Parts: sequence; structure tokens; C-alpha cells
Amino acid sequence: MEIDAAASGAVLKRERVRDAILELVEERRPGDAIPSERTLCAELGVSRPTLRAAVDELVVAGLLVREHGRGMFVAAEKITQELVSDRRAFSLPQAAGAWTSSLLEVRTLPAGARVGRKLRMSPAARIHYVARLRLVDGAPMAIEYLHVPADLVSDLTSEELEQGDLYAHLAERHDVRVSEAVQSIEPTVVTRAEADLLDVPELSPALLFERLTTDTLGRPVEYVHSLYRGDRYRIVSRLTLGPRDQAPPPGQGHHPGIPPGDFTTKDPVTLSTRGVVQDGM
Repeated sequence: MEIDAAASGAVLKRERVRDAILELVEERRPGDAIPSERTLCAELGVSRPTLRAAVDELVVAGLLVREHGRGMFVAAEKITQELVSDRRAFSLPQAAGAWTSSLLEVRTLPAGARVGRKLRMSPAARIHYVARLRLVDGAPMAIEYLHVPADLVSDLTSEELEQGDLYAHLAERHDVRVSEAVQSIEPTVVTRAEADLLDVPELSPALLFERLTTDTLGRPVEYVHSLYRGDRYRIVSRLTLGPRDQAPPPGQGHHPGIPPGDFTTKDPVTLSTRGVVQDGM
């Protein structure tokens, strides 16, 4: 295959410009301005189209924000979820920030065919359906839709759904102790209604989580699908390639994609790799 020298040169030049702008971003704090396009073109010795292409890429990646008439600014920090593989367990270190919930809808209704299959129950069996907006330090981060068998958990209070560790509430108040989960992650975009809730433009990139959790008796406890905004959330994989002397201390906070609390499975959690973006969505 013959490589187009002009095209290759343009790509490499844009990459160098991107690296230079990334250095500026890393030297600043969220909300700080970076130099204007005219200044950057002069300092980097590149044309306006080349610079703009690099800037556009960083805006889409959620690292820069353009404000009409004001300039370019460093975007808010992303919430990072780390995935850690291990031969004996799959643990999810806690993510940064103070996580809270705002309830959008709570109902008890028949499971229906699809959710019934997920939870291994009759379509006519009753479930608790919960829709809630997840916030980090007061900013909307995700929309979660929970489905919990009503015969397993007689009721769920607003307090349990808005505050604290949901899995801890299940154990302490309902004698249901979670044990394992199978979770998939894939890219998607937000609808207009979802965009309004998440405070992002329509069709913005997002990550769709789907999870089935079982308890220590092997019973399905919940089926959840969640939509996380792609400009503020990223996944980093840390792979264990050999034995280590001791395990790291447990963290504190919230597991994005998983309700708050320390969750470690006995067997590896299966993650769908189809379309997963692993560092900087």
C-alpha cells in the first residue's frame, strides 16, 4: 500500500498541534482560558484550519470548551472509572466526586417480556421500576433505570434510592446480599429528552451500561441500564500481568455504572468490548 505523503504529513502535523494544546490543558485548571486561535497559530507555526482541526478533536473529546465570543477554556475534569482485572476477583475502585441521586419516577408494575427474561421471572410478575438522575458534585452525570423483583424486595423507599449505598440498604433492610454481576458497556448518543436531563447537546456521545446483578443465592436482584455522558466520564483499564505482594486498600465513593458501595465479585465480570472507549470518551 502506497502512503499519501501529503495526507500523512497533515495528520502528523495535526497530532503535534494536538500534543502542544494538550500540554496547555494539563498546565491549567478546569475553567481556565487557553490562548486564542490566532495566538496559537503564530506560536505553533501552523495554519488556522490545522489548528482548528486539532481543537475540534479536543472539544469532541470533552477536554476543551468553546464559548462564543469569549474563547476556549479547559473543560471540567472527567470522572474516571478504573477496571482492574485479577485472576481471583474483579474489583472496581471507587470514582471521584460526591454522588447523589434525584428520583425521576418510581413505580411497581409487571415486569413485561424483556425485563422478565432478564430477571428470570414471569412477564406478569411485579417489579419495582426506578428512574433516577445521578449527579456528581451537583452536576448531572447519568440516567439510571433500575428493575428490582418486588417479591424479593417488598418496597424501596425514597431515602434508600436517593441517599447512601443501595446495596447496603438491600442487605441491611431487606436481607438481600449481592454477590456477582455481568455488565456490558457500549457507545451511544443521547436523545433530546436525555440531553435536557444531562445538560448536554442532543446526539452527544454517551456510554450505555447494562448490568444484571445476582445475590449470594444466585437469584437475580436487579437489572439496570444506565446512560453516562461521554464528555465527563471515561474508563481506564488496569491489567494485572503478574502476581503482586498485597492488594491495594479499598477506596471510598461511588462506582459509575454500579450503585454506590464496595462491590467485588467472586468471579470475573464479563464486559462487552464491542465499541468500548477506554480512555477519554
